[in-house]
Amino acid sequence: MNHLLILPVLLPLLAGSLLLLGHRLPLPIKRTVSLFACWALLPLAVALLQLAADGELRVYALGNWQAPFGIVLVLDRLAALLLVLNAVLSAFALLYAARGDDVRGAHFHALFQFQLLGINGAFLTGDLFNLFVFFEILLISSYALLVHGNTGPRIRAGVHYVVLNLLGSSLFLIGVSLLYGLTGTLNMADLAVRVASAGADTAPLLAAAGFLLLVVFGLKGAILPLHFWLPAAYAAAPAPVAALFAIMTKIGLYAILRVFTLIYGNQAGELANMANHWLWPLALLTLGLGAVGALAARELQRMLGYLVVVSVGTLLAGIAMGTVEGLSAALYYLLHTTLVSGGLFLLAGLIALQRGVVGGALRPAPALRQPLLLGALFFAGAISVVGLPPFSGFLGKLMLLQAAGVNQSAAWLWAVVLGGGLVMLIGASRAGSVLFWRGNAELAESAEVPRGDPLRIVACAALLVCSLLLVFAAQPLQAYVRATAAQLLDVAPYLAIVRGGAA
Repeated sequence: MNHLLILPVLLPLLAGSLLLLGHRLPLPIKRTVSLFACWALLPLAVALLQLAADGELRVYALGNWQAPFGIVLVLDRLAALLLVLNAVLSAFALLYAARGDDVRGAHFHALFQFQLLGINGAFLTGDLFNLFVFFEILLISSYALLVHGNTGPRIRAGVHYVVLNLLGSSLFLIGVSLLYGLTGTLNMADLAVRVASAGADTAPLLAAAGFLLLVVFGLKGAILPLHFWLPAAYAAAPAPVAALFAIMTKIGLYAILRVFTLIYGNQAGELANMANHWLWPLALLTLGLGAVGALAARELQRMLGYLVVVSVGTLLAGIAMGTVEGLSAALYYLLHTTLVSGGLFLLAGLIALQRGVVGGALRPAPALRQPLLLGALFFAGAISVVGLPPFSGFLGKLMLLQAAGVNQSAAWLWAVVLGGGLVMLIGASRAGSVLFWRGNAELAESAEVPRGDPLRIVACAALLVCSLLLVFAAQPLQAYVRATAAQLLDVAPYLAIVRGGAA
C-alpha cells in the first residue's frame, strides 16, 4: 500500500490534536504549526494528483483489512483533484486568518485543522458510514469556526446552521442504517454490486434510502429549497472561515456525484439514475433563485452567499446531465467557483474593515483607504463569478452550455444561465457602485480607518488570480477533468475493489 494516501487525513489530525493539547502555547507557535501543516498539504496533494493521473484506482486498507470487510480510502482522479483544490483554498485562507482573525479564540487553529481533516476524509473515504463520520467532524468544526468571535449575528446564524445540519445528520444515519439493513455492507463499491442485483422486493426500500441521502446531500450542498441557511451563515462567518466554507457546499455535491454514479448509477438495474429526473429541475431553480437573491441582498457577504447558491445550481446542472461532457464542464466550473468565491469572501473582509462600523452593508460609508486596489480586485472577481470573458467563469459556463446540446432542456438551461448571469451582473454592479463610488473622502483620511494588511491582500489576490490561471491552463485541465468524468462513469474498476480484482 502507498502510505501517501492516508497523509491528507493524518497530517491535519496530528496537527489539530497537537494544537488542542497545546492551547496555552504562544500564538506565534500555534500559527507556525498550523501554517506548516496546512501548506504541507499542497505538495502532498499535488503528488497524489500526479499519482492518480494514470487512471488507476488506489486503495488504502486500514489495518490491512481488505474491502468490503475493512475501512478503505480510495484515490481516483476526482479525489486527487479535490484534495488539491482544498489545499490551495485552505492555505491562503489560513494565511489571511493568521494576520489577526485567529486572536479571538484559543482554539481557532485546532478547529481549522479538524475542518481540513473532515474535508479531506470525505473526499478519500470509500465507505458510506465513514462519509457520515467525516461529515460530523465537518459539522462540529464548522459550527465552532462560524461562531468564532461570539458576536450576536454569528450565534444566531450558528444556531440555525447547527440545528438544520443535525437534522440532516439524523436523516443521513437513517438512510445509512436502512442500506446496511438491506445489504449488510456500507462499502460504496460493495453497495453498488448489491444494489445492482437487488430484487423487486427490496428495490423500493433501497430507493427510499437513496432519496434520503439525496435530501441530506442537498441540505449540505444548499440545493433549493434547502439552501436558506447558507446566505445567513456565510454572511456572519469571519472572512477566512467563509472562504474555507466555499468548498463546504461542494462536499454535498461531491457526495451526490459519488453516490449516484457509483451506487445508483448506470449499472443499478431498476434504480439506475433514479435521481437525475429530480436533479435537473432543482438545478435550474437553485441557479435562478440564487441569482435573484444576490440581486436583492443588502449586504456584500450575503450577496456572495447567494452567488455560492448560484454556483451550486450550475454545478448540479452538469451533474444532472450524467454525460462525460456535462460532468467535465461541472468539474472545471467547480475549480473556478471555489477559488474565486473564496477570494471574494476574503476581499469582503478587507472591504468591511476599511468601512468601519458600516462593514459590508451596501449603503454609503467612509471612502476606502485603498479604493483602486480593492476596486480592481472586486472588478476582477465580480466579472469572473458572473461569467464574463476572459476569466474562467466564462469558460466554465461555455463548456456547460455546449455539453447541454440542442433540445428543450438545453433551451431552459441557456435561458436560466444567461438570464441569471445578467441578474448577477446587475447586482454586482450595484454593489460595486455603493462600495467604491459613494464614499466620504474626508472620513477616509482618518487614522481610525485601517489600510489593508499586505499578506491579507496577497492571500485574497492569489485566489482571484487563479481565475486567469485556470484559463491559461485550460487545455490540460479540460483533458484531466474529461478523463475524471469518464473514470466516474466507468464503475467496473470500482467494483473490482470488492470482487478480488486488481484496482
